Amino acid sequence: MKGWRWAGMLLALVLSGCATVPGTTTDIVGGRQVEFVLAGQGAPVVVFENGLGATMDWWSKVWPDAMAESRSLAYHRAGYGHSDASAQPRDGTHVVEELRALLQARNLPPPYVLVGHSLGGLYMQLFARKHPSEVAALVLVDSTHPDQVKGAGNPEHWPTWLKVVFRATTSDTAKQELAALDATGNQVSHLPVDPSVPVWVLSALRATGAPSALADDANRKRADIAHLYPGSTQVWVDSGHGIPLEKPEAVVSAVREAVRAARASRDTQKAQ
Repeated sequence: MKGWRWAGMLLALVLSGCATVPGTTTDIVGGRQVEFVLAGQGAPVVVFENGLGATMDWWSKVWPDAMAESRSLAYHRAGYGHSDASAQPRDGTHVVEELRALLQARNLPPPYVLVGHSLGGLYMQLFARKHPSEVAALVLVDSTHPDQVKGAGNPEHWPTWLKVVFRATTSDTAKQELAALDATGNQVSHLPVDPSVPVWVLSALRATGAPSALADDANRKRADIAHLYPGSTQVWVDSGHGIPLEKPEAVVSAVREAVRAARASRDTQKAQ
């Protein structure tokens, strides 16, 4: 996620009443315990990826409609919730391969509709670029940009108070993910975009606070994400960064469109 907005995201989660996604369970995948929830019927499988420091509860207002649309999976990455931490680096390549291992362990076949919020959006971008044949559609919910921590977005430029809060309140895993964010962005940038994968980009209109070099940089990168995916559908949402909590209907609408597009493509391929 955009580091300087972290405090606002935390507040939004508190104000949401900490609603949960029901039906969570655990499984051993790759020698680690992984917490997840799987519900709904039909293909393609919709996969949700959380932001930095966030849990699957961020999808609680989206989940009922998503699982009614198609089979859906939300989970906790290594080191979150009841998922065991991993000794592997917390860069995007390892996160993506761990997610693929979970999907394979649960016998959930591709192609998937990938939905990622904030840093989760960057991970889903990497998934789609590394394994385009496994992706039916991509929904980026105020996603982190591959160059998010370059230039003015470097955590060195964060306000002092935010650095202190982040260090004091985040887990070791979240700190490791932030430290690896630039490497993850480079992994994304060095891979091509498959133009056959449809992309929805949901961008927050009210994600920044008072004007500053950091805020201007974040907004430029927010607008630029759609340019990374020619032909993508960008929707500007009247929301802060926490779109899944503030405007869940925007996420649901994009997921529905992505699922229907994936099914139409599948039916066309079968008819050929």
